[in-house]
Amino acid sequence: MDEKSVQCIQTLASRSGEPVGPATLENMDMRLAEQSRRCARCDGTGWKDVGSGTERRVTRCDCFLEAQAKLLFKRCNVPARYTQCDFAKYKTDGSTSLAAAKIAVESWAARYPLDRTGLLLIGSSGTGKTHLAIAAMRELTNKSIHCLFCDYRDLLKQIQNSYNPSVQVEELDLLRPVFEAEVLLLDDLGAVKPSEWIWDTVSLILNTRYNQNRTTLITSNFLDGPAAGTEEAKQLRAAQREKKEQAAHSTDDDLTLADRIGERMRSRLFEMCRPVLVMGSDYRRNFRSGSVR
Repeated sequence: MDEKSVQCIQTLASRSGEPVGPATLENMDMRLAEQSRRCARCDGTGWKDVGSGTERRVTRCDCFLEAQAKLLFKRCNVPARYTQCDFAKYKTDGSTSLAAAKIAVESWAARYPLDRTGLLLIGSSGTGKTHLAIAAMRELTNKSIHCLFCDYRDLLKQIQNSYNPSVQVEELDLLRPVFEAEVLLLDDLGAVKPSEWIWDTVSLILNTRYNQNRTTLITSNFLDGPAAGTEEAKQLRAAQREKKEQAAHSTDDDLTLADRIGERMRSRLFEMCRPVLVMGSDYRRNFRSGSVR
């Protein structure tokens, strides 16, 4: 097994809690070899000849690299509903906004790791933000990059459960993979009503990854904007009220990302990520009505 593959597997194993050593590497190598056993290009060796004449040398066969990418993607912890997501399956239905978002995310994935700035996919619910983010993760695993999917709500619940003495898991054990993943997808940021504890938790995650210069992909249904208490927000909401005849009280539609994670973390987020607006019709609604997306 080549050095890059060994390093990749060691990283995966250490972050998944498995023992790292010859047995682990041998097991992974056997699984990858099994995938390439019937390959006509390499005759099951996982290696193929390149070059010609006196310059002949060997490199990893495509079958081996494809099998390795599948194993890496499987370890991303992507929910079963989204395991088939890729860029080819993301349909824009003629929407220029969705087409632009798809191009932006696909181009980012193609450039990585030359550009390690993360992405913040924001837009209305059901527009395929998670689909695009997971499609990007799939492309990265093809480059032997370790990625991790993390649902924002589930993570907060798991951390809260770790405070229960009967649960044999500590908060740091839950957060270590989140801190250390080379590329983290934090899905549906802001989905839980904010509290001081939630703000502290989001701050810990984002600041740790920022300080370690790690890449973060984030999706959120809350559009960017100032938090409710700021003067900028007051001016913005005053302008919005002028356009609405009825604005009796604030709803989730009126809230911004800063309202959900705090103004300070909003600022940090835009240091870490490049915003991509994903706006269009509801994908899930179209799917239920029979249209293909």
